[in-house]
Amino acid sequence: MVQTKFHMAHLTASEMREAVARAPVILLPLGSFEDQGPHMPMGDYLLADVMAEKIARKSAEAGHEVYVAPVLPFGGADYFGYMPGGIAFSQTTLQAVLRDMLESLLRHGLTRLIILNGHGGNCTMIHDVTRSLWLRDQVIIPSFYLWRVAAGFLPQIVGAERAAQSGGHGANPLTSIGMHLLPDLVRENRIPEHKADKTVWGLKVADFGTLDLDGALISVPLEGDCTASEGVGRGNPQLCSAETGARLTEKLVETGVRLVEHVVRQDQKNTI
Repeated sequence: MVQTKFHMAHLTASEMREAVARAPVILLPLGSFEDQGPHMPMGDYLLADVMAEKIARKSAEAGHEVYVAPVLPFGGADYFGYMPGGIAFSQTTLQAVLRDMLESLLRHGLTRLIILNGHGGNCTMIHDVTRSLWLRDQVIIPSFYLWRVAAGFLPQIVGAERAAQSGGHGANPLTSIGMHLLPDLVRENRIPEHKADKTVWGLKVADFGTLDLDGALISVPLEGDCTASEGVGRGNPQLCSAETGARLTEKLVETGVRLVEHVVRQDQKNTI
């Protein structure tokens, strides 16, 4: 079968019934709708959705039937409640939504599921939901946190020093990937100047909600506009580029295809 449709939303009801009988892999992209800096679209879920389609298409070339579920655009609330227009779910609401999504698929025997996560505030919630389903049904649903994996690839692509300087919220890897995948939505003329050594509450900022007390990292209950500058964390977005984004995207798609293949193999073995 030559796969021509990759989004579940594009399938007719009869096509969906036929696909389910073939036990395809389903990708569930999750993202957020928040401040990503003055230069990036607030809908970072768009990038998770595009990445999911690329992984599905590349997997199909390798002989696997893969579909992308409708993207969940709202992430779990964490540091970004200050952003006008931003929309986030409470962690308990998001947990209930993800569980309902997964159980809707599991009900019909769709067990080859992969979560493509695009928001750090989703991580704990995803673990809690998938762990509970594993304990109940012995179905493993892996979560591929796209931007954390991309950050791991960054040093080999741009070098360790540049990766350290450019890595962070509002900078790499998301800005570079956005420049590559959604160039019409990125406002490069609004990339802010890098503001290093920001201090809050008398201490140097280490990251969102984290301050440096003489080398010890201390968590503080502050929203992102206190510990970031215009939505940009510790990284310098001026060091981001579409070229870097293209290489990161390629690596992420390769990883996604390998994960699809692994899920299929493990499902066929029906063993841990």
